[in-house]
Amino acid sequence: MPTTLAQTWFPVLLQTILSFVIAAALVTLGFAVGKRLRNKVKETPYECGITPTGDAQHRFSVKFYLVAMIFILFDIEAIFLYPWAVVFKQLKMFGFIEMLTFVILIMAGFFFIWKKGVLDWAKPEEHVERPVRMLLDLEPMEPTRPRTPELTAR
Repeated sequence: MPTTLAQTWFPVLLQTILSFVIAAALVTLGFAVGKRLRNKVKETPYECGITPTGDAQHRFSVKFYLVAMIFILFDIEAIFLYPWAVVFKQLKMFGFIEMLTFVILIMAGFFFIWKKGVLDWAKPEEHVERPVRMLLDLEPMEPTRPRTPELTAR
């Protein structure tokens, strides 16, 4: 049984050093042994076996980001179920009611976003009518008489 701090952390240090050595050896071995063949096929981006089409700089729909954020929220909320499940027997009925309230609130939020249509990818995006812009008439106007006598040229 380790008694000092150095004896306790020595296996962790050894494993960290060993992992860095193995990673460096694999990268060096791949660089030394691998072929350096450059051609048009090797230079094209690999997109899951599909021939790339279009420009990589196109915009994503806002729905993509909404669904991504909602996924993260629900994923984090699902993580809260694990500690509850571990201590479920110790919490008894109080813990059950608390978690039931939590799940009901989560499901209420889920049904709300479902009804709002956030998860419906097939629905076309609605375009909001913007107000018509007023155009300025930039044609020269006829000269007008000055209103005050001080402004007249003498």
